Amino acid sequence: MLVVADSDSYVKYGAALAEQLPASWSVRIVVAAGNAVPSPRQLADAVAGTRFVGADVPVVGLGDLRRLLDGWRPDVVIAAARGYTVQATLSLVANTPQRPVLVSGIAGVSIPVLPYGLGFRRSVDVFVTHSHHELAESQRVSRRVGIPIRFELGTLPYLAAARAVRPEPRGRRRIVFAAQALVPSSRRDRQWLVEKLAETARQHPDVDVVVKVRARAGETQTHHEQVGYEELVSTLREEGRAPENLLVEDGPMRRHLEKASGFVTVSSTALLEAVAAGVPVLAIDDFGVGAAQINVVLEGSGVLAGAEELVAGRFRTPDPQWVHDNYFHHTADDTWADAVQGLLAVRAFEGLPPYRELPRSWMNSMREVWYREFAFRTGRTGWFAWAERRFLHAALTLNRGRWRLITALSGRPSPRERTVEPEPTRVPAP
Repeated sequence: MLVVADSDSYVKYGAALAEQLPASWSVRIVVAAGNAVPSPRQLADAVAGTRFVGADVPVVGLGDLRRLLDGWRPDVVIAAARGYTVQATLSLVANTPQRPVLVSGIAGVSIPVLPYGLGFRRSVDVFVTHSHHELAESQRVSRRVGIPIRFELGTLPYLAAARAVRPEPRGRRRIVFAAQALVPSSRRDRQWLVEKLAETARQHPDVDVVVKVRARAGETQTHHEQVGYEELVSTLREEGRAPENLLVEDGPMRRHLEKASGFVTVSSTALLEAVAAGVPVLAIDDFGVGAAQINVVLEGSGVLAGAEELVAGRFRTPDPQWVHDNYFHHTADDTWADAVQGLLAVRAFEGLPPYRELPRSWMNSMREVWYREFAFRTGRTGWFAWAERRFLHAALTLNRGRWRLITALSGRPSPRERTVEPEPTRVPAP
């Protein structure tokens, strides 16, 4: 089995997903040489607790990956990567009956289901979803947009390790904030959130408030982070407004959950890891609830609340029915590994049917070139490099303005202007 990833979060996802297949399989993992290659520290954090600890995780270009596919001839390829890397990777697979079984999924919450995310993964034999809710919604959107994909259910691979975390930490208590690259998007909102974390630290001097970051200065991550929390906390410290117990740390999330008495985020998938570990949680909803905030799936969970609850140190446990429908189903419901085994049997006896390719057109041919360029940096100089910079700049500009546009269209006040009525406390202050 070959796992192809392209960023820190997808290395973590791919490595953990591979753990759900037989331990006797020979497995290799590689990272596409794109624009989000993780640092050695990030790689070590991503594979912690998996069979890849201490293993060589090479960074591969387009030619390297083609030679690996042709020479090693894997039986299964897990494209654990961003959409265009999935498309670029699978386009290298010879479309013959003895081709490998092709698998993909999304590293975390995928509700709302985005049609372009399905389009990038149209070639896979098995698309792994991680809850009954995701499975039903993915099937619905797939039918609506006319992209037939076989969806199967699989437990979010981080949760098994998280369940082993000791829920009652020893030593000094901690509140862990999971930072995200995309939300909130503006400097103003991120600064406001850091100030709320600082206020929480001042209100609870016996508790460490830890800003858990995915990338340090100079490191990349799956999504570009325009304003890093490390920078914002440093600025606050230089101004003398950051208490000593407001900390910025990196490292595997599991290590932080072992010490946490409370967990907070806007919509990070790490919230699910915290729930699995038995850590009380809080999802800040001062920035709204919607697709732009990546927190639609948390509606009805009982964990959405304003930052005033954070400052007060009040955390929650999610609604049991929401837990069952969203990511915490019984592992006996999982179907994806059996589906892969079944396809391997079909491959052995009669061969696999052709995978779905992009329809042949000059536009799709250009798209294929662009996908390979973004995924593997095949040509870093000349007009390709210039065009890539312009494309990424436009994408970042659009991302930067999306929250302001949504706010303007919806009439929703900014978080500083909102008055939030806290919901009933379910868990005592840590």
